[in-house]
Amino acid sequence: MTHDLAVGPQIHRIIRERIVCTDLLPGVRLSEAELAKHFNVSRQPIREAFIKLADEGLLEVRPQRGTYVRKISVAAVLDARFVREAIEADIARFVAKEPNDRFLTRLEQLIIDQKKVMKGDAQSFLKLDHDFHRCLAEAAGKTYAWKIVEDVRAQLDRVRYLSYFQFPMDEIIDQHVQIVSAISSRDPETASAAMREHLREILHTLPDISCSRSELFDDANPAPSL
Repeated sequence: MTHDLAVGPQIHRIIRERIVCTDLLPGVRLSEAELAKHFNVSRQPIREAFIKLADEGLLEVRPQRGTYVRKISVAAVLDARFVREAIEADIARFVAKEPNDRFLTRLEQLIIDQKKVMKGDAQSFLKLDHDFHRCLAEAAGKTYAWKIVEDVRAQLDRVRYLSYFQFPMDEIIDQHVQIVSAISSRDPETASAAMREHLREILHTLPDISCSRSELFDDANPAPSL
């Protein structure tokens, strides 16, 4: 069998991506035995991946019944968005105080790359979006803060994937441009405000998504507040 420790994180990533991209829909039952056979590993790394995915709110482990893909929780999405804004608005402010040319060049390139895949490649677009925000955290030297964002973003990523198919992504790119422009101009307050506006975009799109794809959501659509 393949070395379990080496493939464990990869298995988690693969299953996570399949859930985020709705390849594995809510209610689907996942089998430890079948996945262990598929990945040619013991059941232990599969079990560990399941535990982590359950912690992220993506799986539900039902004793004596099995493990199932969970529906999207609107409450969890709103909580994750709140955490992201609290952390990333300050990161944008911090970076704008003393912008680093190397990181600015990287951010500008990520925007160019996003424009290239704006239509027809949701996974690449969202990966570049993720890289844009991670680059800002790295520029600020806030790796622990970014880990917190990573830990809470799973449910949010599912909605972001759905939004790609319902809303124009050029608005997202324009918001990235505004953030970078404020950072380049050494304007911390404008950079922070631009980041807040960017991360509040989902408050406007979430009601429509949860209504049009109600079968994917497990709770009512509360009116989001700023």
